[in-house]
Amino acid sequence: MDSLVFFSVLAAAAMHACWNAVIKTGTDRLTTMTIMSAASAAMCIILLPLAEWPSLTVWYWIAASTILHTGYKLFLIKTYSLGDLVQVYPLARGTAPLIVAIVSLLFLTGEVTPSVFAGIIVLVAGIWLMALRGGHNLRRINRPAVLAALGTSCFIAGYTLADGVGARQAASAASFMIYLAILEGVALGTVYLASRGVSDLRAPGVPWKDGCIGGVLSLSAYWIVVWAMTQAPIAAVAALRETSVLFAVAIATLVMKEKLTGWRIAAALLITGGVGVLRL
Repeated sequence: MDSLVFFSVLAAAAMHACWNAVIKTGTDRLTTMTIMSAASAAMCIILLPLAEWPSLTVWYWIAASTILHTGYKLFLIKTYSLGDLVQVYPLARGTAPLIVAIVSLLFLTGEVTPSVFAGIIVLVAGIWLMALRGGHNLRRINRPAVLAALGTSCFIAGYTLADGVGARQAASAASFMIYLAILEGVALGTVYLASRGVSDLRAPGVPWKDGCIGGVLSLSAYWIVVWAMTQAPIAAVAALRETSVLFAVAIATLVMKEKLTGWRIAAALLITGGVGVLRL
């Protein structure tokens, strides 16, 4: 993984943690997430004349990814309603790169070298340590939150693989992302209208600003990741992206005033070690 890809993915990780904090701290997460998706779709509609028309095979990947991304967002909303950001976020993010690495080993020949796999294992171990020892209540496992977080991670792994393979088969990562973001916006908007109607969008206090800011961050972050997966092994990019956990801890500590415990510091050092192995 060259320096440009490496540092670009780290920047994407920081943006990813920021928009997740926007969702976590919002009072109406579904509305905020829907506005985010709509804002991303609107930006991509403007860019549509620059995108090549995908082949039929690529459309299959875009369709599959749209379903997986929508499921991920709905599960993420549920997860954040059940647990703390600093605990459920690492748990949701930390399982996905391991799933991606195992699938890549089995089906994507040459994608994962022993050193890359070692880096992924160290990084994932740090993320899991953060999830299991980084929260406030260590005596009792919040089973619903854990199950929701693990369900979220399955969707993350699914769309990561679909997007990595699909973007490689597309004319460019940009064209893949443009069509994907538009379909995502339509899909989540349909779910929202079916469940809420338009009345909630007319009510006072609709988080338009937060949703639009989150949409810019979300689109920018994942656009970088999809491009990176066309330049480097999918599993390595997926794992490096999860350094967003470090940024989430920083946000939780500095903005939400959550306590920086010894366990969180140890987990952060372990994650950093995994990142170092991936870089080398």
